Amino acid sequence: MSEATSRSEVSRLLTTIQQQSDQVDEGVRILETDLIRRISDRVARGPHSQRAQLDLPSLLGQIRDGATHLESGVRFHDVGTVQRIGESVATISGLPHACTDEIVTFPTGVQGLILNLERDRVDVILLGSDEGIHGGDLVTGTGERLRVPVGPATLGRVVSPLGAPLGGGRVLDVTERRYLERSAPGIVERAPVNEPLHTGWKIIDTLVPIGRGQRELIVGDRQTGKTTLAVDTIINQRDQDVICVYVAIGQKKSTTLSVIETLREHGAMDYTIVVVSSPDDPPALRYLAPYAGCTMAEYFLYRGQDTLIVYDDLTKHADAYRELSLLLRRPPGREAYPGDIFYLHSRLLERACKLNTDLGGGSLTALPIVEMQRGNIASYIPTNLISITDGQIVLDTNLYNRGIKPAVDIGRSVSRVGSAAQTPAMRSVVRNLRMELAQYDEVARFARFGTDVDETTHQQIQRGERLRTVLTQRAHDPFSLSSQIISLIAALDGLLDEIPLRDIPIFERNLLAHLSEEHPGLIQQINRAGELTDEMSDVLTDRIREFHADWGAARYSQIAPGG
Repeated sequence: MSEATSRSEVSRLLTTIQQQSDQVDEGVRILETDLIRRISDRVARGPHSQRAQLDLPSLLGQIRDGATHLESGVRFHDVGTVQRIGESVATISGLPHACTDEIVTFPTGVQGLILNLERDRVDVILLGSDEGIHGGDLVTGTGERLRVPVGPATLGRVVSPLGAPLGGGRVLDVTERRYLERSAPGIVERAPVNEPLHTGWKIIDTLVPIGRGQRELIVGDRQTGKTTLAVDTIINQRDQDVICVYVAIGQKKSTTLSVIETLREHGAMDYTIVVVSSPDDPPALRYLAPYAGCTMAEYFLYRGQDTLIVYDDLTKHADAYRELSLLLRRPPGREAYPGDIFYLHSRLLERACKLNTDLGGGSLTALPIVEMQRGNIASYIPTNLISITDGQIVLDTNLYNRGIKPAVDIGRSVSRVGSAAQTPAMRSVVRNLRMELAQYDEVARFARFGTDVDETTHQQIQRGERLRTVLTQRAHDPFSLSSQIISLIAALDGLLDEIPLRDIPIFERNLLAHLSEEHPGLIQQINRAGELTDEMSDVLTDRIREFHADWGAARYSQIAPGG
């Protein structure tokens, strides 16, 4: 084709576009004239009172002004054609300017997210039902990435991964939307994790402390209390100025409703956002749910607030991504998971951090939950997450079946932040607790087989049993910092050695109620300052011993002689 011919075709094309633009302008003028004529006729036919109330010249002036500012022109849209649809995944030809994570719109109004880009086609995961979508349908590219609503209006709400309210609630009144994907803060933007985030669980706050900005994995078999541990951590943040986000990923609706009701009963929904993706949702929503929850939490993080997010659970998230990957014809790897499953979770959990003071000093603490099979902590997804996070809380099925709740396996649970995430008061009380429990576990194995032990070992076993009993705790009954310290001082000082195991919970409740009533100033000082001076420790120990003596005298006076 010659250069003259090319210029001629371009000239004809520009002439055609100009003619179409002139036709659009003429059409706008015709519509304006017709609209003015109809309004004038209707007002003229109306009653006199209606004509008097309607300022016709002003109305006509507004219409003329609006019509003057109308823009005319030719708009180009990226379009494609559906080649194949099924299992919430569509293959589309066309869309020459498409990019990864772009949103496309189907004729039914359902949106899709582009995940695969190839030379002659793109693969899209649907964010809604594929009902009514057929091969040959036109798909329109939007040129935009997926965003979710953020802000204070999301607090107390139950929403979908796309930010739509669930349960018939009102539409979210938000003014800002943010992208689901965001780069994690760099090293310079972060600060050391040195402020505790109290869970209310004695065994966690004493032996596996969690700091604000930490990523602590909760791992265990089914029905071992993983969700209960995380939900009670949310409940314990009441009056702690911590914003919480609970993300349910593929959980049964009955389980999610139970969690929501528990949060409402304890007044925790006022500072909590619940993001729900149920098993019958498209796999794309289950894949996007944790990123949506993290984006909502980051809004508060970058405003200098402390936040907590629970991912329940990332096993089902990995399964959803595996399902999508296989449908997208990506090569499977170990256990049929795609090779980028590690990156999928690492780029999510790396967003949890504590920011430096220049960026507001906020924090985002992550509690991801993962399920293992028959205690196999070496399986693919748990080992991936253990290498990403800052420690793990391992829940043991045997301990759970023996009634030790929470069923934390102390030997396999660890916090890489450690005592840096504890208050000075807690640190001074529990410095020898882990060693005493480890020694108890070692000698208790011999006692189970009927091995004769000496008096010292017998006392060590008794002390260990009482420590275990003190660390056992009912669900939805979080302990404050002062309550935990008081219970541990009583146990570590040997004041529980002569009390039967079945009576220890009664003694503990009575002791805490007595000190709270008789010495409220001391209790408030411990909770507020988080410190326990030598003078305070002596006073507290004396008060505990006085109560122990009075309680023991009252108890034994009620026992009949020879009873």
